[in-house]
Amino acid sequence: MKPLEIILLLALPASGKSEVRKYLEHTLKGDAPSPFPMGESVQLDDYPYVHLMRRIDDELALLGRSRLFFEAPDRSFVDGKNWGALIELLNEDFSDLETRTKPEPVKAASWLFKRLDRARLAVGADTVLEALPGDVKVSLEEKLEAECRKLLKDKNQGIPESLAGKTVVIEFARGGAQGSTMPLAEPFGYRYSLSRLSESILSKASILYIWVTPEESRRKNFERADPNDPGSILHHGVPIAVMLNDYGCDDMEYLVETSGKPNTVKVKHETKEFFLPVGRFDNRKDKTSFLRRAPETWTKEEIHQLEQGLLAAFSALASVRN
Repeated sequence: MKPLEIILLLALPASGKSEVRKYLEHTLKGDAPSPFPMGESVQLDDYPYVHLMRRIDDELALLGRSRLFFEAPDRSFVDGKNWGALIELLNEDFSDLETRTKPEPVKAASWLFKRLDRARLAVGADTVLEALPGDVKVSLEEKLEAECRKLLKDKNQGIPESLAGKTVVIEFARGGAQGSTMPLAEPFGYRYSLSRLSESILSKASILYIWVTPEESRRKNFERADPNDPGSILHHGVPIAVMLNDYGCDDMEYLVETSGKPNTVKVKHETKEFFLPVGRFDNRKDKTSFLRRAPETWTKEEIHQLEQGLLAAFSALASVRN
């Protein structure tokens, strides 16, 4: 079974994306072949950049400066174009995977700040960090250097010697305000963010969508939140105002229904169109929270229900790719 080259792992927050990724990786570790069309996974996620933006804002507030990225610690982006900027950062990370580029800047914070500004420029937003007064920018970089160095170290450690036989899993969540009508207006929702992905990604990508209701997403988000580990992909919590204003709904069902081809999402990218295969894993009745426990505590029934749902989703993907 030839492994998928790129899986876009998409869902509302706390839907089970990271847990599913954890289980898919777990199936590759045993002696028996994995039942899923995946090789060893290589992970990309935009959440570390979201967390960095919030950390920048927090430090600026301590310096008596206005926040640059978010309206408040528990509110949404000041400029929705940041959703597109996050995709530009993922594009850069994927390019580094392909070329096995491991940046080693002298100052990690300065390097990341320039990346953030460059990503914003790419989607038509203004630079915000370069425009800071020199002394403020230097102070900010000094305060965040250790965190930025760790982010860079994690990024570089995740770059393998070769992508041959591996599956790149790109994880992100998108949505719109509760009660929104479809299609969601740019820059919100999956339609916009998928269109910003690079051609290198879109030409090889399939979508594995974890399907839960917005209400279930909010419930699970509350349960997983660990205030002592806000930067964690598995344990971070999304503020309730953001859950309602940015993730009160999403447009995946609309995109599948209007693509014109079964089990696909049509993505308009510059002058090209891509039809990305979609497999929807139905997690509206929770099948993934048990994965937060140690593997030796997973029951056969829990594993069976999870695997049946995942096999159905991958079968839908295969029907399109074939």
